[in-house]
Amino acid sequence: MPRKAQELGPLSVSRLREPGLHFVGGVAGLALQVLPTGGRTWVLRVTIGSKRREMGLGGFPDVTLAKAREAARDARDQIRRGVDPIETARAARNALKTTRTAGITFRAAAEAYVAAHEASWKNPKHRAQWAATLEKYVYGVIGNLGVEEVALSHVMEILDPIWTTKTETASRLRGRLEMVLDWATARAYRSGPNPARWRGHLDKLLAKPSRVKKVVHHRALPIDELPEFMTKLRGVSGSGARALEFAILTAARSGEVRGALWSEIDLDRRLWTIGAERMKAGRVHRVPLSGSALSLLKATPKWAGIDLVFPGSSGQPLSDMTLSSVLRRMKIPAVPHGFRSTFRDWVSERTTYPQEAAEMALAHTVNNKVEAAYRRGDMMAKRYQLMEDWAAFFNGTQ
Repeated sequence: MPRKAQELGPLSVSRLREPGLHFVGGVAGLALQVLPTGGRTWVLRVTIGSKRREMGLGGFPDVTLAKAREAARDARDQIRRGVDPIETARAARNALKTTRTAGITFRAAAEAYVAAHEASWKNPKHRAQWAATLEKYVYGVIGNLGVEEVALSHVMEILDPIWTTKTETASRLRGRLEMVLDWATARAYRSGPNPARWRGHLDKLLAKPSRVKKVVHHRALPIDELPEFMTKLRGVSGSGARALEFAILTAARSGEVRGALWSEIDLDRRLWTIGAERMKAGRVHRVPLSGSALSLLKATPKWAGIDLVFPGSSGQPLSDMTLSSVLRRMKIPAVPHGFRSTFRDWVSERTTYPQEAAEMALAHTVNNKVEAAYRRGDMMAKRYQLMEDWAAFFNGTQ
């Protein structure tokens, strides 16, 4: 047992300022630790079993000398009875922590996860999709269940009924369940393995999504029907028709065109530069403008105080259904995104341009790491000519 130090009084203890450990007497091993920062805290040196341990008793002056001596005597009494006071204190803290966190439901955890991450989501539709899928498939099963209680049986109850019939939705839903439960674990609201994880877990219980998913291709117009269609489209008035025409001319996505800004377009350089925040891949995309695309832009009116190239009637971006509505009214069995497929087929079947040029024109992400490492430029010279030839094809001049 440590030798008892000279017993100090409250005034003497309050004057201890030199960094280090100062034993204060009254109880063997009790000391005031003065930190280099000036902070002071109580420490009790004890031997538990055969190991020398240090036990924190709180900070000074919140814990007075008298209370520190009382806590030290209690700790030594526990050791004499064969109880480890350090482990007892740790268990009490963990129990208090569990009591504090046990009340959070899965719904509350999901809402907290969305609030923490939605600022990083580029597409505003993403939040709506999260809310809709969780409301439709999840909350009825585990919404009011404590997040620490969510188990494999609950995950299977959610996923199993839709895994083969709505595979893409189910696969996304599984990922969302996993992310919410991971967030809850990181915040100490639950512990243990994640019952929604795929690798080494659900992949043993559910078929691989790609094996059961029915591939639905975007309805596209056949290559040879494009010239006649473009002639008809140019006879249709309205911002929706012009936006669709511009999307076809540039092989761009509908959302990129509907959000196009005059400030992104350099008419002199015949270049449209789309910021990374508006691109699916999160990278800046440069689009070379053909003569036809340039003529369309020059004929498009600019509205005072509105930077959008194709604004709706309220001055806001066109809705995602506007371009589709143009095609429905024209009785064309295709969707706007399908024209990107037509462009890709045209490059492959009717031209000798390298496939990399088409992939860059479409702003596709390169999954092959080796290929991506070598693809450092964006082939702008070739792509200017590519887009001119694309316009010439459906203008009937090629």
